[in-house]
Amino acid sequence: MSDATATTSTTATADIGVIGMAVMGSNLARNLAHHGHTVALYNRTDAKTDQVIAEHGDEGHFVPSHDIDAFVASLKKPRAAIIMVQAGRGTDAVIDQLAERFEPGDIIMDGGNSLFTDTIRREKDLRDRRLNFVGTGISGGEEGALNGPSIMPGGSDQAYETLGPILESIAAEAEGEPCVTHIGTDGAGHFVKMIHNGIEYADMQLIAESYDLLRTVAGLEPPAIAEVFTAWNQGDLQSYLIEITAEVLKQQDAETGGPFIDVIVDQAGSKGTGVWTVQNAVGLGIPVSGIGEAVFARAVSSKPQQRAAVQGVEHGRPVPVDKPEGFEDDVRAALYASKVVAYAQGFDAIIAGAKEYGWDIDKGAVAKIWRAGCIIRAKFLDRIVEAYERDGALPTLLADDYFAKAVADGEAAWRRVVSTAALSGVPVPGFASALSYYDSLSAKRLPAALIQGLRDFFGAHTYQRVDKPGTFHTLWSDDRTEVQQDAPAH
Repeated sequence: MSDATATTSTTATADIGVIGMAVMGSNLARNLAHHGHTVALYNRTDAKTDQVIAEHGDEGHFVPSHDIDAFVASLKKPRAAIIMVQAGRGTDAVIDQLAERFEPGDIIMDGGNSLFTDTIRREKDLRDRRLNFVGTGISGGEEGALNGPSIMPGGSDQAYETLGPILESIAAEAEGEPCVTHIGTDGAGHFVKMIHNGIEYADMQLIAESYDLLRTVAGLEPPAIAEVFTAWNQGDLQSYLIEITAEVLKQQDAETGGPFIDVIVDQAGSKGTGVWTVQNAVGLGIPVSGIGEAVFARAVSSKPQQRAAVQGVEHGRPVPVDKPEGFEDDVRAALYASKVVAYAQGFDAIIAGAKEYGWDIDKGAVAKIWRAGCIIRAKFLDRIVEAYERDGALPTLLADDYFAKAVADGEAAWRRVVSTAALSGVPVPGFASALSYYDSLSAKRLPAALIQGLRDFFGAHTYQRVDKPGTFHTLWSDDRTEVQQDAPAH
């Protein structure tokens, strides 16, 4: 790491600039500087920029600016600036400022959690002005931004030629490979980041349900449950989220001396990306029930008045059943099987999104860049990479030999866990919805046939038959004869 070089000179010396000096932006700027890049800094309020220089100016070469014109002037051509401000109108405002000053071929990169449809709009607008716009998902939180995130850039091939080497230099590494790849054009990067966050919701919900079962049914206290998760982290469930679950559960509260987990209000917050995932997946016709139940579970947790009202009128809760033999192993198997379903649904959404918006997304490459740096990094992702290497056209991850066997091996335990939870009054929407999804795909015949019959009865919506081609309608209000709707004309 080089000695400090912080100057307000407007000479074009900076390799790249960062706008927005909150924690994520400042950490990303420091990461860039740590890897030998000269970094221009700008923030709407000067104090933030000055603070970064005062506290971290000796970590590399920085060029701070107190106005946008000086910031732009400090960038080498083709200019490249990363926006790290609040998504929405704040991002649009900064884009407008840069677009007024940038020249054809310059690059504006949005590294925030923007909605991908906004990115599509912005990319088109700037392309018409001959500017490159790169919507980029960055995962890993504050630590990842500083020490190496997983990076999901969209935008044009031309923009990636310039940005790619810079992003590769600061990304996390997995098995010697940087956790960054060009996802696709316009909004592809932010779309994949949205799905990543949706999977993250599901993963955390399943872990939380596992904790609840181990505490309520198995009767284990948080330190003991922490040991269970630590053991699980040595096997096929090895992941960042499992690792930090053990850390949270072993933490003691300084004031009460009891488990830290017991002093946290049981209402989970949300920043919206899980909701976006569900909304967009529904629009694409993709059932992401695991992610959806995770979103709904947070919503239920955050309704204290409704919860209190129901608790006030209920007539006694079920007594948890005696802990079945091998229950901890059953929960582990159910967690793994449900996790497979959540990831399968997430990749289904990526496939559908790519088809809908014309993106050429390499699913194996996406799994690779999630192996380190990001919140859902896990050993499990290596298996997904291998699955898509075996068959890039998999209709679902559940059809891959490895995952099909993993789910089959854990199926009996999965069913025992869901039934035990129901008998014990322990809510497991994640486990139960994942099992129902698997059963729906596995069933030879679904009750959707009755739904089609009902739709035809009240709305003449038609149906198809199993024994001959065509579309049919029964004359329910007449003599109930069947007519073929698409019969060829004579």
